[in-house]
Amino acid sequence: MFQSFEVTADPSQGVARVARLRETLERAGLDGYLVPRADEHQGEYVAACSERLAWLTGFTGSAGVALILRDKALLFVDGRYTLQASEQADPGTFTIESLVDNPPRDWMVSNLAAGARIGFDPWLHTVGEVRGLEKALAKIDGQLVPSDGNLVDDIWNERPTAPLGQARIQPKELAGELASQKLERLAEAVRQGGADFTVLTDPSSLAWAFNIRGSDVPHTPLALGFAIVPESGRPLLFLDKRKLDRETEAYLTQLAELMPPSMLDDEVKRLTGNGKRIGLDPVLAADKLRLIAEGEGMETVDLADPARLPRAIKNMTELAGARAAHRRDGAAMARFLSWLDTQAPGTLTEIAVAEKLEACRATTGEETQMPLRDISFDTISGAGPNGAIIHYRVTTRTNRTLGKNELYLVDSGAQYEDGTTDITRTVIIGAPDAEMRDRFTRVLKGMIAISRLRFPQGTRGADIDAFARHALWQAGLDYAHGTGHGVGSYLSVHEGPQRIAKTGMQKLEAGMILSNEPGYYKPGAYGIRLENLIVVEPATPVAGGEIPMHGFETLTLAPLDRRLVDKALLDEGERAWLDAYHARVLSEIGPMVEEDVRAWLEEATAPLS
Repeated sequence: MFQSFEVTADPSQGVARVARLRETLERAGLDGYLVPRADEHQGEYVAACSERLAWLTGFTGSAGVALILRDKALLFVDGRYTLQASEQADPGTFTIESLVDNPPRDWMVSNLAAGARIGFDPWLHTVGEVRGLEKALAKIDGQLVPSDGNLVDDIWNERPTAPLGQARIQPKELAGELASQKLERLAEAVRQGGADFTVLTDPSSLAWAFNIRGSDVPHTPLALGFAIVPESGRPLLFLDKRKLDRETEAYLTQLAELMPPSMLDDEVKRLTGNGKRIGLDPVLAADKLRLIAEGEGMETVDLADPARLPRAIKNMTELAGARAAHRRDGAAMARFLSWLDTQAPGTLTEIAVAEKLEACRATTGEETQMPLRDISFDTISGAGPNGAIIHYRVTTRTNRTLGKNELYLVDSGAQYEDGTTDITRTVIIGAPDAEMRDRFTRVLKGMIAISRLRFPQGTRGADIDAFARHALWQAGLDYAHGTGHGVGSYLSVHEGPQRIAKTGMQKLEAGMILSNEPGYYKPGAYGIRLENLIVVEPATPVAGGEIPMHGFETLTLAPLDRRLVDKALLDEGERAWLDAYHARVLSEIGPMVEEDVRAWLEEATAPLS
């Protein structure tokens, strides 16, 4: 199994650990300290040695920050994690706050005394975050104080060591472009951005630029490291050589100067000390890099990570790989869903079902000579009320039986060498009631609205997010997460800068892969989410129209539970889309599965009419 179901959160430790951190604050002359869920690379998935927020608070979600004051401790999380945080963190120690509506910078302005000194680790906060925090604290004459080292590390006696997962080459047959060509594109972007060099801090950018994949963090094939890309000359790649076999080291040596990560600080000082300008992405780059450069008397240049947008726009080879990966994943899902449909209510647990799904993926990959490399995130396997916890992670403590007449939500994904998948299906175990069918159909209408959308060049994710919510809004309902995130090519299942959300400011461009996942959650009762991956198609003329329009191609191929569809709520176009989608699922997946699974698939994809 790629997923562990053991309990990792320990709320009982919060009291003692916060007390020890407060002793450190007092010695350092600080009034508070920020502990984000982040590492030096600002990635969503971090190594065990960087799970400081979980160690301190018990909260294991992928986004959050704690503010530890001398007399108060706060945990800031977004809407996905409100329920989870209240269950995992000790309520007697931590007050839960909204990371979106009342983030730390706003909370501090409203609640801290004038002149407060707040410490932070500059490796764990981006340039942009620090600017915002400094601006906020200035309103109360406060001060943001960078710490020399991390104060949590000082009290974390059994902190895990840094990972040394093996890295490997991603061949051109899967990447679609030589690394040398990509590095030339990045160098040109540095020149155009007015910098002499930039630091790539995102391991996904390293993986894409150098055509390598690693195994340093859970479920995402990344090799943790940094790179300095100059506007001319050879790049510097800061990667521990213990992660490289002979072939991979020889390959990388042809592309860059290999150096240990410990030399990054000195190389940045050396380059900025020569009067050169350093370009840093304010959204991704650690503020520590800015402090190093400015310590040498140099100014920094705001420069977006030059690999981020090219990485998001998949080439023809990557798109072909994504389609192939989704067909295999669709076959695995058909086997899984058909099996689930034959099991009696009350006989399966959330863990048993998650284990079966991973086994279906592993078997399908072996049959096609493209084995499952990993799951793309911990499977969200939520029965009944657990499905209402948006990012629920089942453990041996929370493991629940799938009961009769309950909804079951399963959000999962896979990592294959030719593509990354992410799919959510909500199914009924038994028979649904009228409310379940109403809510499910409204969520389905949102998914269909995005799937059918045509939109002009320059459209942003924020411009189309409301289409997915319209049917829910009409009933006074909504969901507390974005509608879609970007997805990588055998990389991170959550990839920027593209997203469909109220905050999605990136223009959607042909070749970008996104999720399409509206939902509805009734706390204490059930959750509904439906998710397909989609890719932005090139803009083409519309019959009788004047402006070329983009559209979406749906990549995910798996049935939607027709038993939960209220046909009366769907208009003719929506019914036609669903029937056509199901016909495509049967056509493409049917030949890949066994006779009994195909028989089930034929019934599951039958036309609504």
